[in-house]
Amino acid sequence: MQPASPYVNPAEIAKFEAIAAEWWNPEGRFRPLHRINPIRLDYIDRHTPLRGRKVVDVGCGGGLLAEGMARRGALVTGIDRSPKSLAVASLHAEQSQVEVSYLLSDAESLAAQRKGDFDVVTCLEVLEHVPDVPRTVAACGALLKPGGTFYFATLNRTPTAWIKAILGAEYLLGWLPRGTHDYQKFIRPSEMRELRGLCFDVVGNRFYEGDDLSVNYMGYAVSR
Repeated sequence: MQPASPYVNPAEIAKFEAIAAEWWNPEGRFRPLHRINPIRLDYIDRHTPLRGRKVVDVGCGGGLLAEGMARRGALVTGIDRSPKSLAVASLHAEQSQVEVSYLLSDAESLAAQRKGDFDVVTCLEVLEHVPDVPRTVAACGALLKPGGTFYFATLNRTPTAWIKAILGAEYLLGWLPRGTHDYQKFIRPSEMRELRGLCFDVVGNRFYEGDDLSVNYMGYAVSR
């Protein structure tokens, strides 16, 4: 048995262990991620063309983003602290004949071993689940080569986000298990830079990239 990491919250890992089998079901618990994944991929690939880039996906879960980046020509390493999610990710990559290297690790632990080793670090929908956001962001930065790019996506700490991401997605629509998110861990955009919103059009029933940062948003930073 792998020792517990001091850099993650075991209760958060347990949430995703419980639903790991649903990672690749587009109509299951991870339905929102399936729908926004193409938007996130295009955003990353537009700012940092992925082909030939060495990438680490922090908190990769079942591999939705990791596989997408690999299909666009990136050399991808996916890390997560959920053994069940990694097992699902590895099996799906093998069945899909997509090459991704998966490791049971976290940003802080990997940074101690492979500092400055990557062109791109992605950390999407993860920061709101870690116990120490500045520490995790610093570790992601340490993984980058000079001039490398760190991409993040997280949830804003606003009443609108609570209504849509918790009350709506978890309790009313059932898109996510109840208790998936803790509102107090949501991160205000003022603490981040270079931001774009991930918006939902109720009438058109679609997600899109826009200027509204009130619920879900993404951004990037370049290492020096």
